[in-house]
Amino acid sequence: MAFTEPITLTGVHATLEPLSVEHHDALVAAASDGELWKLWYTSVPRPEAMITEIERRLDNQSKGTWLPFVIRRNDTGAISGMTNFLNIDATNRRVEIGGTWNARSTQRTGINTECKLMLLTHAFETLKCPAVEFRTHFMNHQSREAIARLGAKQDGILRHHTLVPGVGYRDTVVFSIIEPEWATVKHHLRYKLDR
Repeated sequence: MAFTEPITLTGVHATLEPLSVEHHDALVAAASDGELWKLWYTSVPRPEAMITEIERRLDNQSKGTWLPFVIRRNDTGAISGMTNFLNIDATNRRVEIGGTWNARSTQRTGINTECKLMLLTHAFETLKCPAVEFRTHFMNHQSREAIARLGAKQDGILRHHTLVPGVGYRDTVVFSIIEPEWATVKHHLRYKLDR
């Protein structure tokens, strides 16, 4: 399977669907749940910029570097956010999971954990990746804690790594899960979801 081939991944609580322009209005509603664009250390688009962000993600998919998804709640059918495989390196069979955001009402509900489980399962078991990476802003403590709770290990901090418009350079914290750790991480995530 090609790394950027659109696929739908279905879990108990959520479904990951290929992103399309038709998701625009639902994504604006999801981002408005908590006014997520006001968090300076994230890159959730403002409502008026959502179409540009959707087009950017789809353009990166056409270039072979991203595979973007929307997150749909199975209980209500509502779109609750976005996530991606990004920085795809098909030659070395590596992906990063990132560009993720969830409506405030779905945070800490298990939906994000299940989405990560589905993405990691696809990466390790279908795409046969030897490693999966996560990156986040040093100041995004909520994201850092969530990534660590998945079972990812911190690899390091890339200092002065990425320019954030209007703010300056961000320090990027890099985490990863490697294939020999996958069975334990998978068991851990299933245990968390079963609780």
